[in-house]
Amino acid sequence: MAHLRLGDTAPDFNATTTEGDINFHEWAGDNWVVFFSHPADFTPVCTTELGRAAALNGEFQKRHVKPICISVDGLEDHHAWAKDIGETQGTEMNFPIIADPNKEVAELYDMMHPNADSTHTVRSVFIIDPNKKVRLTLTYPASCGRNFDEIIRVIDAMQLSDEYNIATPVDWKDGDDVIIPPSVKNEDIAAKYPKGHTEIKPYLRTTPAPNK
Repeated sequence: MAHLRLGDTAPDFNATTTEGDINFHEWAGDNWVVFFSHPADFTPVCTTELGRAAALNGEFQKRHVKPICISVDGLEDHHAWAKDIGETQGTEMNFPIIADPNKEVAELYDMMHPNADSTHTVRSVFIIDPNKKVRLTLTYPASCGRNFDEIIRVIDAMQLSDEYNIATPVDWKDGDDVIIPPSVKNEDIAAKYPKGHTEIKPYLRTTPAPNK
């Protein structure tokens, strides 16, 4: 069984989804991916989560992110559940749900945690970058709905870090000051961070948001 760690290549797979058969890596293309699992169809917490993810479609597109989710139920149930999601959450489904009745993909991504539930997936989240590398993992218990604002926030933070060689402090939000990594020498700061910087400690230096 795989135990995926940050920096690992996200395993590829072929699957049947509500939007047709896919090869995961081909489907992802050069986008970021939010891949998340649900314990089962027709469950209340999941219904709210999928509605929220569908409502964030515009925000995902702005960030070149493709969401995709999975449960161990079959395709027929997925289609029926999607109607309930649209009816109760006010947003039609606009991303695929993977059917995984044999639990092959769930096992591949270590979404089955027998001590929590022997038959259903936990609420896993994988954020995967365009190089197919796992950049973030989250695992929630079945009873706890996810915070998609946090998922968007960490995507913003990782994309900003990749582009500008910065780190983000606690509770960072887009537009806040960012941190200059300790690997950057003081004499190189002016060229790399033209908005100037504040030295709080020799190892804690901040600079205004580079993307604003």
